[in-house]
Amino acid sequence: MPLSMMRSGEKNTIKKINGKDDTKRFLESLGFVVGSTVTVVSEIGGNMILNIKDTRVALDKSMATRIIV
Repeated sequence: MPLSMMRSGEKNTIKKINGKDDTKRFLESLGFVVGSTVTVVSEIGGNMILNIKDTRVALDKSMATRIIV
């Protein structure tokens, strides 16, 4: 399921990242790599606040749909 479908407080493991190479590299630089655990902190105005590797990151939902958990 895409990361964008997760609700606040849910925790899951990243299984796959879709998109072009540039997109994959960008998400990798933020810590979104296969096997990492990601937690949804909150959703605000179409953006998601995520906790990954003890860091909080904000992503818009269109980018979050590229991450499969």
